[in-house]
Amino acid sequence: MSARLRVVLADDHSVVRTGYRRLLELEPDMEVVADFGDADSACQWFSTHSADVLVLDLSMPGRGGLEALARVKARQPSLRVLIFSMHDSASMVGQALRAGADGYLTKSSEPDTLIEAVRKVSRGEQALSPEIAAALAVDESQAAHLALSPREFEIFRLLAAGRSVDEIAVRLFLSVKTVANYQTMIRQKTGLSTALDMYRHAEAHRLLDKGE
Repeated sequence: MSARLRVVLADDHSVVRTGYRRLLELEPDMEVVADFGDADSACQWFSTHSADVLVLDLSMPGRGGLEALARVKARQPSLRVLIFSMHDSASMVGQALRAGADGYLTKSSEPDTLIEAVRKVSRGEQALSPEIAAALAVDESQAAHLALSPREFEIFRLLAAGRSVDEIAVRLFLSVKTVANYQTMIRQKTGLSTALDMYRHAEAHRLLDKGE
C-alpha cells in the first residue's frame, strides 16, 4: 500500500477545521497530521516538520495567509499549498498564485472538490474551482496593488479596512515604526496616498473581508 498524503490544515475557525479533518480522514489515501487556527503557528510547525499538502485560509489573525504561504514555500519548496478561502476576486487569487499557491478553491466548493483538489496539487497539478478560473479571466494586469509584496499587501488590506498603524503593529507583532515604513512604501508603490483612496481601491477590487 502506498504512503498516505500528509495534510496540514490552517483556518481560524475551529468548526471548519474539524469538518475538514473529518472529511479528509475518511479518505484511505490521506491523513491530517496537524491543524492550526493561525498562520504563525503553522509557519512555526513547518520550521521543524514537513507534509505533502497545506490547506490554507487567507484571512487569519496574526501573520496573514499570503505571507505564511510565501514563508512555508521558501522553507519547503516541495510543499503543495491549496488555498481554501471565501475570497473569489481575481486580485486575491492572483496574489496567492504569485506567492506560490498550487491551487485555489472557494469555501462554497463541494466537499468532493476539496478532496480531489488535495490529490491534484499533490501530483504537481494546479487545482482551481470553476468560479476561480472565471475570475482569473478578468484582466487586472494594471491594478496598483500588484506591485506589493505579500507582507505589503496584507498591511495594505488592513489600512484600507480602516485599521490604524498602532492596531496593525499589535496584530502583526511588528513595531509601529516598521508598519509606518510599510505604509510609506505602499503609498509610493500604489500611488494611493490616503486611507480613503486605499479603501476605494480595495472595494473596487474586492480585496476586503466581509464585515470590514
